[in-house]
Amino acid sequence: MSSATFYQWRAKYAGMDASLISRLMELEQEKRRLKKMDAEQRLVGESRQEAFAGKY
Repeated sequence: MSSATFYQWRAKYAGMDASLISRLMELEQEKRRLKKMDAEQRLVGESRQEAFAGKY
């Protein structure tokens, strides 16, 4: 592990116990999931707009 990686990890997780770290990771995973859902919904909306624009 490089020293830069260690210092980044220490800055992010300093003072946290294991339960807080696991909760933080769960929240980060949920955030990634929600961002993916949002991006998919935007694509669906854009494709619908394009489809309706072609009909009229």
